[in-house]
Amino acid sequence: MADRYLCMDLSRVRDVKQGAAGEGPVVYWMSRDQRCIDNHALAFAQQEAVRMRRPLVVAFSLSPSFLGATLRQYGFMLRGLKEVERDLSVLDIPFHLLPGGPTALIHFLREQRPALVVEDFDPLRIKKEWKDLVRTSTTFPHREVDTHNIVPCWVASPKQEWAARTLRPKLAGLIEKYLHDLPQVIRHPYPAKEAPGWDVSSTLRSLDIDRTVKEVQVGPGRKAGEKTLQTFIDHRLEHYPEDRNDPLRYGQSGLSPYLHFGCISPQRVALEVHRSGSSKAAKEAFLEELIVRRELSDNFCFYNQDHDRYEGLPEWSRRTLEKHAQDPREPLYSFKELEAGETEDDLWNAMQKEMVSQGRMHGYLRMYWAKKVLEWSPTPRTAVEWLIKLNDKYELDGRDPNGYVGILWSVGGLHDRPWKERNIFGTVRYMSRAGLGRRFDVETYARRNLKAYE
Repeated sequence: MADRYLCMDLSRVRDVKQGAAGEGPVVYWMSRDQRCIDNHALAFAQQEAVRMRRPLVVAFSLSPSFLGATLRQYGFMLRGLKEVERDLSVLDIPFHLLPGGPTALIHFLREQRPALVVEDFDPLRIKKEWKDLVRTSTTFPHREVDTHNIVPCWVASPKQEWAARTLRPKLAGLIEKYLHDLPQVIRHPYPAKEAPGWDVSSTLRSLDIDRTVKEVQVGPGRKAGEKTLQTFIDHRLEHYPEDRNDPLRYGQSGLSPYLHFGCISPQRVALEVHRSGSSKAAKEAFLEELIVRRELSDNFCFYNQDHDRYEGLPEWSRRTLEKHAQDPREPLYSFKELEAGETEDDLWNAMQKEMVSQGRMHGYLRMYWAKKVLEWSPTPRTAVEWLIKLNDKYELDGRDPNGYVGILWSVGGLHDRPWKERNIFGTVRYMSRAGLGRRFDVETYARRNLKAYE
């Protein structure tokens, strides 16, 4: 049975802690990649459990609060995890939901005395801190598996990349090695004790979260993600190059929340797009975003510990923003005014109200949204802080490398170059309402959304 896993490339696996194997099961600490299917980390954990003739269990450490996440994000995640639990039960693999964050996981590992702990990869600073805490608090060996990127982050580049143009050729030279069908998990032959039951409603009630930000009508979990992918391929992929920057056409994939929570594998998405009957131009345009831009975001967060802070901006952009920090800013808005969408710009208000109500904002509009906050905030640092706070509170896919990179790109030219100097922005790229108007009918968008979400 172990032979079916021999095709798995072990360059996805890092030995992150040596230790003495316990007499218990192999434990897969699921975190970022919340799925049973197309999961390299889970497949590797099973491979090792079979080799050692041990049970396999999956544990999810549930923090009672996390970087401003609200009922909206927690509800989506927990409903998806319930589907993961059902998928795993068919394979005789118990799923343990561990309320209490990393401390609860430490207690669980000490009780289980695992032969091996397998972690999925996450570049965010807070997740690295959690992993360091768990590793140093237990004596068992740990392996980390990147099942979120098609090319493992540490393989793609050993350093922070300057821009997409520097990462793209590195990925191009490696993608053929990694872009193939994924290993799958089978019914596990070594039984483990059943996990305690849990339900979504009571778990949500136990959390210390903001409940004013309501859940949205986006189906959670693997099946919903697979359906969204198929609908995109069947109906929108062919027109993606011309429609993706027009929010009135809804030309984007809609996959962002499923990729963020790991409900669906980016590698599976890329394979299905490759196999589709769409034109080469359509496939290439979408895969540039899915692979190069998304993996560039992971690269930045992995190698830059200030990925969600003003200090994460490149030196040239901080220098030019600080040079213009005293430029007149008129008007200035408070955070509450911005949050409520109460500015003089009806287009910006429409974007903000859509995000507050629906948990989403069109990717192209997000640049304008962020750049206007730079104009309306007392300092560039404040703009970064407010944008991250708004994004992480309302976006269904908040607290994500793509979100942090998008904000730092818009405010401070991350992964960009200097442009013509102007007030407030310095040499950071500027974006105007008139520029948006050359791409789509901004008046219709503003009028429609303000009416819908008033």
